[in-house]
Amino acid sequence: MASVPRDVGALGATPLTQGHRRVIFASSLGTVFEWYDFYLYGSLAVIIAKQFFTALNPTSGFIFALLAFAAGFAVRPFGALVFGRLGDLIGRKYTFLVTIVIMGLSTFLVGILPNYASIGIAAPVILITLRLLQGLALGGEYGGAATYVAEHAPPGKRGLYTSFIQTTATLGLFLSLLVILGCRTWLGNAAFEDWGWRIPFLLSVLLLGISVWIRLQLNESPLFQQMKAQGLGSKAPIAESFFSRNGKIVLLALLGATAGQAVVWYAGQFYALFFLTQTLKIDATTANLLMAGALALATPFFVVFGWASDKIGRKPIIMAGCLIAALTYLPIFKALTHYGNPALARASAVSPITVVADPKQCAFQFVPGELKSHVAFRSSCDIAKGSLASKNIPYINEAAAPGSLASVRIGAQTLASFDGTGLANDQYNERHSAFTQALAGAVMAAGYPDKADPAQINHAMVFVLLTILVIYVTMVYGPIAAWLVELFPTRIRYTSMSLPYHIGNGWFGGFLPTTAFALVAATGNIYQGLWYPIVIALLTFVIGSLFLRETKDVDIAR
Repeated sequence: MASVPRDVGALGATPLTQGHRRVIFASSLGTVFEWYDFYLYGSLAVIIAKQFFTALNPTSGFIFALLAFAAGFAVRPFGALVFGRLGDLIGRKYTFLVTIVIMGLSTFLVGILPNYASIGIAAPVILITLRLLQGLALGGEYGGAATYVAEHAPPGKRGLYTSFIQTTATLGLFLSLLVILGCRTWLGNAAFEDWGWRIPFLLSVLLLGISVWIRLQLNESPLFQQMKAQGLGSKAPIAESFFSRNGKIVLLALLGATAGQAVVWYAGQFYALFFLTQTLKIDATTANLLMAGALALATPFFVVFGWASDKIGRKPIIMAGCLIAALTYLPIFKALTHYGNPALARASAVSPITVVADPKQCAFQFVPGELKSHVAFRSSCDIAKGSLASKNIPYINEAAAPGSLASVRIGAQTLASFDGTGLANDQYNERHSAFTQALAGAVMAAGYPDKADPAQINHAMVFVLLTILVIYVTMVYGPIAAWLVELFPTRIRYTSMSLPYHIGNGWFGGFLPTTAFALVAATGNIYQGLWYPIVIALLTFVIGSLFLRETKDVDIAR
């Protein structure tokens, strides 16, 4: 295998200079703006549904808006392929300059796009197209920024330098929420939902201009320049990355590094927030403030663990993060219940709820709440479970004799469900109303709260637990960019590192909230969803520990 001469690697040995700081700042700032653009859509999904999917009923419109949001995650690996190939063929600088232009223009165009009332079906079609372009651009941005910074970094500081890129997703989310909050406060809810929602999208053109201007001042990666000058570049980066011996490393990087990193990242931030608001029924404002505080306190640890990985290695920190997270998720989330909604924890311990039913009568009711009225779940088991699930009340399952009527046992009290199959709608509604009222009374008598009592929330302990979860995120995410960069040779680095990163984070991580919620819905156990990140994190720990090498001291000029 041909390699770049050692004097090329010496370019990376220069001490920290103002130029290095400019590289880090420009790459990180541009990536913050890309994440800002990417998160805007998700933060405004409810309003977007009203603007672009009005031909559907409100529930279907919202679901389609969320599907369009998910599409951005789904296409990220394809963006990694397209722009990774370009980055290895024509250079890092110009490729991630293209990605930020695509992201910025796509976001700006959403801000001026006529809604459904103005141009009909063309509006949602164009919107989804723009969302796909955003996902493609983000798929190409991260690998370019991480590779570019790492190839400028002095030996022994690649973990530190690239860790600044790792803070950008959190900072981009903060920026998008800050702009939305500012516009909503300034305009008022009515004006914001009518037309003011466009302002955050339109502002992206200013961010785009700043990012492009800054990045135009940068030079191409010195390692890439020397590689091209020596004629050592790859002519087929995709084939060489995935259809050669290098493909094994790509697969190991996915399963032994990024899959576990991704589930720890999403469990520690997005799923934790969902658990607070949906399961523990903590007020959304309180939950968001607690999570925002935890993020603010823990974010510097991205840099701390990036720096530490230069001293002790990428692999031990990331593997430790995956293992510790997997071993402590259950006790931490149980502690969140204890401190966040002590009444729920107490009721679950003193008067556990059990659904006693024939398993064959129990359907999988993972259907968005607003759609349940349109879907027939009328067996006695479905009625019992659906009534509990609609109020996010935890329960356990116990098998009953085949064909028997389901019942709900609450402590020492038992309520019989009913079979709604074949009942006329008015009869069904009457029986269902009577059952749910009786169930609600029994649940309340057993001490199960409708929502978390603010006076009983131990805010300090919830904040500490959330901070611990986010520190796990920083452990696995802070050093990951340096590790991925160092696993692959210069001529195919952009392509090779981008795909496992975006499959891991776009698919394994991006679909974690949905998968975890489905597990909870299927079992009634509020902690069941944690088994998804636990299993994936343990899988990554085993594969990464056994089959991936440490890279902190490698010469990346190869």
